[in-house]
Amino acid sequence: MTFTSKPRGFTLENKGAWSGTEGSQPFRGPPRRSPKPGPRMRGFTLIELVVTVAIIGILVSAALPLAELAVKRAKEHELRQALRQIRTALDEYKRAGDDGRIVRKADESGYPPSLDILVEGVPDAKDPAKKRLIYFLRRVPADPLAEDSTLPAARSWGLRSYESPHDSPREGKDVFDVYSLAPGVGLNGVAYRLW
Repeated sequence: MTFTSKPRGFTLENKGAWSGTEGSQPFRGPPRRSPKPGPRMRGFTLIELVVTVAIIGILVSAALPLAELAVKRAKEHELRQALRQIRTALDEYKRAGDDGRIVRKADESGYPPSLDILVEGVPDAKDPAKKRLIYFLRRVPADPLAEDSTLPAARSWGLRSYESPHDSPREGKDVFDVYSLAPGVGLNGVAYRLW
């Protein structure tokens, strides 16, 4: 099919596209140009910026309690480990006394008189030269929840003597147990001083 109003040398093929007689590509007209970017197409609008800032604010406000929870959980983990270290050292001291490696008087409980002696060491009663010391701790761990971080580590704990009851611990002539002096309740719902 041919048209008279067509350019010379072109025929209309199927689907109505103009094509050159030599089998060239279909004629699609002049190339389209995208509109030039004007002042309205550059950058962000004020509303977009306000919405972005609001979304970031919501995300930050949701992340802060999670960060505080993570810090509290880490402190409680440190407290648990410190209590375990000290209590294990107290039990080892008692066991060494029961095995006859530490000299003690008949009226003593077998527990150390202070936390510091666990680090300083005690003479081994089974050593013939009496020069070897038995150590139970490398250092006394401090209470990580103590309100006054300037206190020496041994003074950051509450001390319970062997003679004091468990529900109202008091210091005495020996150290049977330690507890945290920190106020507050742990994530498990138990007060820190009862851990």
